[in-house]
Amino acid sequence: MAVVPLQYRFDGPPEGPVVLLVPPIGAKWSVWEPQMPELTRCLRVLRVNHRGHGASPAPPGGAAVDDLGADAAALLDRLDLDRVRVVGAGMGGAAVATWLAVHRAKRVHRLAYVAGAARLPHAEHWRSLAARARAEGMAAVRTAAALSWFTPGFAEERPDVVGRMGEELAGVDPAGFAACWEAAAEADQFPDISRIRAPALVVSGAHDAMLPPGHGRRLAAGIPGARFEQVRGAAHLAGVERPDRVNELLLAHVAQ
Repeated sequence: MAVVPLQYRFDGPPEGPVVLLVPPIGAKWSVWEPQMPELTRCLRVLRVNHRGHGASPAPPGGAAVDDLGADAAALLDRLDLDRVRVVGAGMGGAAVATWLAVHRAKRVHRLAYVAGAARLPHAEHWRSLAARARAEGMAAVRTAAALSWFTPGFAEERPDVVGRMGEELAGVDPAGFAACWEAAAEADQFPDISRIRAPALVVSGAHDAMLPPGHGRRLAAGIPGARFEQVRGAAHLAGVERPDRVNELLLAHVAQ
C-alpha cells in the first residue's frame, strides 16, 4: 500500500526539540490538547492524524502496522527531522511508536506510551468492529469504540469533554477507522520490542478496561530499561482524564 500523507501541525518554540504525538485510533490530534500547555513550554510539538482521521486521506482496502509506521516515517522524512521524541497513545499510537523505535531506531531519541501494549487483547472484537464500521458507518460503532475511554465518574463530571470526543469519533472516515483497527488487530510486536534502545516510559490508566495496566507492564518489561507508571483515576484516555499526572510524567521523560 502507498504511503499516506498524514495531516500534521506544529506548536511550540520553533527551536525546541521535536516531540511527535500519535493519537489513539478513533481520536484526532485534539486528544493531546490537555498536554499542549506543558509540552510546548520547551518542546516543538508535532501532532498527526491517522489515516481517515481529520484531513489525512483513507485509501481503500486494509492496512498493516508497517503501513501506519511508514506513514509516520515518510512525514519525518518530508519535514527533514532526524531525531525526535515519540509519544504514542492507545493501540494505534503505541503500534506506530514501537514501529518507529524498531525500524527507524536512529531517529527516536526517547519513547513514551500512554495506554500501550505490544499486542491487542480481544483482537477479534476489534476486527468485528472494523467490519461493522465499513458496512454500517461510524454511527453503528461509536458507543462500542469509546466505551473504555473514560471512567464513569469523569463522564458524569465532564459530559462536555466526553461529548466532544464522541463527535470527533463519529466524524472519522469509516475506511480509515477500519484499516487502522485491522492493522492493530493483526500486529504482534512482542518479538520486536527487545530491540528498542531508546529510553522508554509506559503509562497506563488504572481503570483502563481496554488495555488494563497488566498490558502496559508487559510492554515495559519487554523493552530494555523501560519504566512503568500507573495513573490512578484514569481509564483509556488517561491524558485527557488525568492530564496533571500524565503531563508530569511525560515532561520529565521526553524533555531530556
